[in-house]
Amino acid sequence: MDQPERWRHMTSAPRDGSRILVTVRSSEQGAAEVDVAYWSHGDRFGAEGWRASDSAPGCIIEYAEPELKCWMPMPSANLSRAAAPSPWEGEDAQQLDGSGI
Repeated sequence: MDQPERWRHMTSAPRDGSRILVTVRSSEQGAAEVDVAYWSHGDRFGAEGWRASDSAPGCIIEYAEPELKCWMPMPSANLSRAAAPSPWEGEDAQQLDGSGI
């Protein structure tokens, strides 16, 4: 049986351009949500930082570090798993990576 993926603190997120799942913190604009993002080293369309994967030149969706709570790798294809993971709703860093044990 496969191990379930676990949410990890953003400080350990890969900054190599690979796509990952992130939990975007809740704010006055809405509830917490999961998005697909990647680290961009910056280009003529935007500064270095986290971007939503559906960004396009002329329409860059950037996330500030404090907006992102945690991350996990993209899940592998698994036909028995039809839903995306729920956003992390627990307390901040103490419970990520098992550090609250």
